[in-house]
Amino acid sequence: VQLQASGGGSVQPGGSLRLSCEISGLSLRHYVIAWYRQQPGKEREGVSCIDASSRTEHVDSVKGRFAISRDNSKNMGYLQMNGLKPEDTAVYTCAAELARCDDLLSLHIYPGNWGKGTQVTVSS
Repeated sequence: VQLQASGGGSVQPGGSLRLSCEISGLSLRHYVIAWYRQQPGKEREGVSCIDASSRTEHVDSVKGRFAISRDNSKNMGYLQMNGLKPEDTAVYTCAAELARCDDLLSLHIYPGNWGKGTQVTVSS
């Protein structure tokens, strides 16, 4: 399994970015896709998750601002980030697992495959 996150960049507060996660080596339609972020000096945290039925979950800090989606035909996951804040600055990575969203977001289940992340920087 290989995962590659892309789409990061530098934006001003209030700006938007759309992250993409390219996933290969599995039949994505059965898998849950989760996005994580890690800020310097902090633990990795789960951000958003979408299950095989396209039900979504988000951590409270991004609810109403972030949207997660998937395109199984392209083996892709996406994270639309709106209303970005400086505290959203982090390296974002994605994972695909056969697990529950809540278990993945809480890292109760730790994904076995991590791809290279993408840097998101929010500053004025």
